[in-house]
Amino acid sequence: GEHIAPNVIDPNDVSWKADLVIFTVKNYQLEQAIKDVKNIVYKDTILLTIINGVSARDRIKAFYPENTVLYGLCKTDAERDKTGGIYCSYEGQIQFGNADNTVISPEVKAVKDVFDKSGIDSEVPQDMMRALWYKFMVNVGVNQLSAVTRSGYGGFVKIPELNNALRQVMGEVITLANKMGINITTADANEHITGMADSDPDGMTSMLQDVVSKRKTEVDYFAGTMIELGKKYNVPTPWNDRLYLLIKTIEK
Repeated sequence: GEHIAPNVIDPNDVSWKADLVIFTVKNYQLEQAIKDVKNIVYKDTILLTIINGVSARDRIKAFYPENTVLYGLCKTDAERDKTGGIYCSYEGQIQFGNADNTVISPEVKAVKDVFDKSGIDSEVPQDMMRALWYKFMVNVGVNQLSAVTRSGYGGFVKIPELNNALRQVMGEVITLANKMGINITTADANEHITGMADSDPDGMTSMLQDVVSKRKTEVDYFAGTMIELGKKYNVPTPWNDRLYLLIKTIEK
């Protein structure tokens, strides 16, 4: 319900440089956003993505190879109400850092200090890749199945068939991640599914909200990424193969 009017600048503005740029757009908007900020990036600018999926950091790094580009994700929930306002049940948390944060780098410490001074809840996981793929597992499973079935969070708890489907889709992510040397497990999937009982049963995932509002989805970066990496690492992804076709059909 609070109206917020952020300061904005024109992408052609060359009058100042940014010490920190945070990418918060949808995956399919990232390439344009990367180009839009080029005039405010200098050699010491730190770049951070909290975009869904597991590919955004590498896409940013490819464009800005000399800059520090940090991995990140945002743990929150958000829905628009009938007035267009945004509702969140809690303010959320940003998890970020390098792939391995056993030793905290000066850049990560600098960003953490900014978040702390700004009152933004943040955490630097020791194993950032595990944290990233844990959320990817949730997005690939819950978001995509909700988009196809139109189910709120409650359906994943109450409907045995949907619960079983979720475990199957998450299982594909776990198998692929393990093949890539990333430590997520079936216990992680079970933990998340159990925790969904505390969610608003009618609450909608971001992808279901996109489908209901007839917006473009991030299926290319969920099922699409799973299919691409599955071929690369020789891991079958039959559930994601089908979800990709179904969600693309819904989009069209």
